[in-house]
Amino acid sequence: MPLAAPKLDDRLFQDLVDEAKKRIPHYTSEWTDHNVSDPGVTLIELFAWLTETTLYRLNRVPERHYVKFLEMLGVTLHAPVPAKAPVTFWLSAPVEADVVIPAGTEVASTQTETERSIVFTTDADFTITAPQFSQVFSETMGQDKSDFRSSPRLSALAAGLAAQQQFRAFSETPQVGDALYLGFENDLSHHILRLETEWDNAGGRGPNPDLPPYVWEASSPNPDRPWSPCFSELDGTRALNSNGRIQIHTPAMGQATVNGKKLFWVRVRVKEISRVEREEGMRPYTSSPLLRKLTTSTHGGVILSTHAQAIRDELLGQSDGSPGQRFFLQVTPILARRDGEALLVHVSGEGAQVWTEVKDFADSHADSRHYTLDSVTGELRFGPAIRQPDGAIKRYGAIPPRGANLVFKQYRYGGGEEGNVEASIINTLKTAIPYVDRVSNRQPAWGGLDEETLEDAMVRAPKIMRHRDRAVTAADYEDLALQTPGVTIGRVRCLQPEPSEGGRVAPGQVYVLVIPRVRRPEGFLTPEELQLDDADVGRLTAFLDERRLLTTRLFVRAPAYRWVAARVRLRANPDAVQTAVEQEILARLYRFLNPLTGGPRGDGWPFGRELFLSDVYQSLQGTPNVQFIRSVELYITEPGSGPQGEPVESVEVVAHGIIASGTHVVEFV
Repeated sequence: MPLAAPKLDDRLFQDLVDEAKKRIPHYTSEWTDHNVSDPGVTLIELFAWLTETTLYRLNRVPERHYVKFLEMLGVTLHAPVPAKAPVTFWLSAPVEADVVIPAGTEVASTQTETERSIVFTTDADFTITAPQFSQVFSETMGQDKSDFRSSPRLSALAAGLAAQQQFRAFSETPQVGDALYLGFENDLSHHILRLETEWDNAGGRGPNPDLPPYVWEASSPNPDRPWSPCFSELDGTRALNSNGRIQIHTPAMGQATVNGKKLFWVRVRVKEISRVEREEGMRPYTSSPLLRKLTTSTHGGVILSTHAQAIRDELLGQSDGSPGQRFFLQVTPILARRDGEALLVHVSGEGAQVWTEVKDFADSHADSRHYTLDSVTGELRFGPAIRQPDGAIKRYGAIPPRGANLVFKQYRYGGGEEGNVEASIINTLKTAIPYVDRVSNRQPAWGGLDEETLEDAMVRAPKIMRHRDRAVTAADYEDLALQTPGVTIGRVRCLQPEPSEGGRVAPGQVYVLVIPRVRRPEGFLTPEELQLDDADVGRLTAFLDERRLLTTRLFVRAPAYRWVAARVRLRANPDAVQTAVEQEILARLYRFLNPLTGGPRGDGWPFGRELFLSDVYQSLQGTPNVQFIRSVELYITEPGSGPQGEPVESVEVVAHGIIASGTHVVEFV
């Protein structure tokens, strides 16, 4: 914890006035009128006001010294972090030719009279391609193994099958795991895939048409998770029982081998119905749907976009040939630089030189084409020339020749929390692209952070002095993990277990447990929200690996989540709305039994802390409009599920574990 800077003089206006009035009898005894209407008292108050202003300026001296000390250490404010959003580009109609969405395409929210538009740009080129439909298989789950059945020729399926040729999608009596596979020759990652289908109206009997018992999945590039869920945006087939259109959003896809065919696959699979889904009205199939006709097309793609705008070829000025020159970019704050975003020095007769940005000039030499760039202020600085103890002048970095033009090739500005827009806010295409009709964001943007404040930097300074960018202790790993560029972390915990006999824990093993930052951490958290992104794990591992001790073995992973569910029986006040009471009880439970906002202190459930039934009672105390709580039952459950099995009095948690909420139940008595 940083030391609090003392006040050099803590006297206030009234203290100064009172002190001056106490001295009046000693120096001017004939002065007896001390009311505020007296001219002399008015002069005293004026003197006190001027003195208080001087004291205020004086008390800022320690803070100024602290800031100057941070500058000596090279501490600068962290730049804002841009939000990211998956933006859907909708085609005006299906096309056979490829439609390319170039990198840097700008989309935005609607501009109003009081609010400017929030602009996002695409991160990379994206090609929307027509599907090359190749294979159809039906997989039925037997007792010992699964069997595949091939469909008729695709040309016949596209034209429509006769009644006697209808293709059975699943088993005669569909079982959990039965699936209908659609194979494609080309990669349809992040595409909007539309299926025009016709089904036998008397085929798939049994299910609730509004709650079909199946899920859409796509083959995944991750071998650990071979199938990824697809988002089903539209299903007009009433559980595959009537003619209609199916529209799904595919995730990142990879090739997989199904029935000897290595293709990109999309499948619809019969799922196991959970207890909650059964209570909501989901029913299983009693007979298989019969497929008559199937055609495929793509109607758009989903592209990851960043809250940023690009400035290209900005002229900073001309060099005067002196060391330590400073120039300023026009638009700030500046986002983290990417490949190709650098300074160009145009020297007459030599062309353009590409210079390199560095953090500081400590390792720069007289011929090093280096510069530093402050992301918050936009200040671009060249290396200084410093006089050495022997009188010699040493240059830290090269200096652009006199008269050279300085041009910054490209940089991006933006970022901040204003980019965390809700779903359907991004709706304007600022860059015209043929065949693209409109844009939208199905999911909210997330990840935007404002630039670091001076107060936060002052809190960060003691940590920098302690670890000096090296990870030795557990606190060092935790501090450095939170500073990893491009990684959004909600909580982090470092464990250094003692070596054990038998080699289960080898000497030098360090585990960094990471919980990702989520948009609304105080509510119900799904298992998908708490799942670590593979790219973030890779960046975090690489960042810490450069700073660990040579003998340390580093492992970055998610904690062992202990999923619990509570059943609360209570009586509400007669005049209370039960729905409001239920929502309040659930909100308290989800907030308390939470890895990010839970626990006794509200900063996340402590790692390794056991959960007791009394903890749940304590979190519900003082709930408005509740007469009494009859009972609370605690259950160990599956991720995202409700109470299961027998109730328990306490839940044990391992050292690398943490409590997370399943689905809680509130019952009124």
